[in-house]
Amino acid sequence: QVQLVESGGGLVQAGGSLRLSCAASGRPFSAYAMGWFRQAPGKERDFVATIARSGGSTSYADSVKGRFTISRDNAKNTVYLQMNSLKPEDTAVYYCAADLGGYLPTIRSSYEYWGQGTQVTVSS
Repeated sequence: QVQLVESGGGLVQAGGSLRLSCAASGRPFSAYAMGWFRQAPGKERDFVATIARSGGSTSYADSVKGRFTISRDNAKNTVYLQMNSLKPEDTAVYYCAADLGGYLPTIRSSYEYWGQGTQVTVSS
């Protein structure tokens, strides 16, 4: 079992940046592939980014490629999402998720554990 707590959301103007953090507790953090998803009002929860257990490999949704960077610090049991050049369409609740033993999972159902989410609002 692992518990996930996101932080770092907020209100930012278009073109600005935010860094989200997700702190994990429970089983060894390095056993989990980690991912970020987002859900806008009235829409499905969509994949944003994922990172391998070692942090050596990453994968991104096309909509954020080149603007967002996922990283992790296994010593601090934390995964990050650096978001640059933010657009109003990035507005959503952002969730981190953990997949025990997975490798770069991009499908929501692959993840066993989820955080409570953090709101990101980008104004135009």
